[in-house]
Amino acid sequence: MVPVAGSAYTYGYASLGEVWAWIIGWDLILEYSVSSAAVAVGWSGYMANLLGGAGIVLPPALINPPGVNGGIINFPAILIILLVTLLLIIGVKESARINNIIVLVKISVILLFLYLASGHINPENWTPFMPFGWTGVFTGAAIVFFAYIGFDAVSTAAEEVQDPQKNLPIGIIGSLVIATVLYIAVSAVLTGIVPYTLLKDTSAPVAFALGYIGIGWGSALVSVGAICGITSVLIVLLFGQTRIFFAMSRDGLLPGLFRELHPVFRTPFKVTLLVGMVTALIASLLPLQTIAELVNIGTLAAFIIVSLGVIVLRRTRPDLPRPFRCPFVPAVPILCIISCGVLIALLPAVTHLRFVIWLILGLAIYVFYGSKHSRINEETNSLECLKP
Repeated sequence: MVPVAGSAYTYGYASLGEVWAWIIGWDLILEYSVSSAAVAVGWSGYMANLLGGAGIVLPPALINPPGVNGGIINFPAILIILLVTLLLIIGVKESARINNIIVLVKISVILLFLYLASGHINPENWTPFMPFGWTGVFTGAAIVFFAYIGFDAVSTAAEEVQDPQKNLPIGIIGSLVIATVLYIAVSAVLTGIVPYTLLKDTSAPVAFALGYIGIGWGSALVSVGAICGITSVLIVLLFGQTRIFFAMSRDGLLPGLFRELHPVFRTPFKVTLLVGMVTALIASLLPLQTIAELVNIGTLAAFIIVSLGVIVLRRTRPDLPRPFRCPFVPAVPILCIISCGVLIALLPAVTHLRFVIWLILGLAIYVFYGSKHSRINEETNSLECLKP
């Protein structure tokens, strides 16, 4: 309905107004920056596993964050973020072509893993099926929720999509269905061939599982596929982050440098470079679980605000053309609000505290900068000047 850059931020702006748009945009900044860092840490784990299989063992100090297994800095995570950043500066078309090739490799490797591992499933590994009960299920869902951020990231590219009113819903819903089936299949097979207790200390679980059942060549191949797949995710996330900044800057809520385009590549190069540097810093210094908890609470809060926007806009502007209509409103948005709220409640208390601090910082920036430089404020001031 609002096919411009900015994803949930733009929708929040159209449905709930500037203040709520700022809150959701600030959430999205946290969401994309930290999720990119989490994905980069996973990339680092698979790269270290692949190199180790080839006899090149990276020192723990260079593949772990401070305080984890003798780590000092996660250098591979920094390297991949900076490479993707340069790719995004060069251009969206080039990034999309590379991403399409990577996705084909990724899907092929996932199907190969399912084929190789399905014959080694030991049903005893599924007993007990829910070792931590329903509380464990929902807590796990809250922590792993960042895996679904990519579907939100698709909508950040609305301005660069042909016929977005038609193609965005197809892309989001279609990829959601496919990915959900693959997530369930991989999780079932993975925990069926390896006791779950052995998977918690590895950042390359699929490759580890194939090595565990004696398929070493498959482990190496999966590591290659995982590296390709994670790279594609990183491209999408870093791309989405830069477009959020771009949209907020265009509305005057952030400084103009965030929307400046490169004279040759016509991409927002300054914000892309800034996002890459900050994300690389997070990925190199923080452990994976801390990163995942931080990103999830921002994502869940953003989804709650979007759901509220759906309900509000249906009441305030029922006349607006809606190329795709969310079904069963307000039931679906209310269920979304409740489920996201439950997952937020199950996150650790320290994550809640960090999120509150992040929101306070964001509101301070809005009060002292965003509200004074926003497009709405400038239009209001212009109208005031025209009054006799």
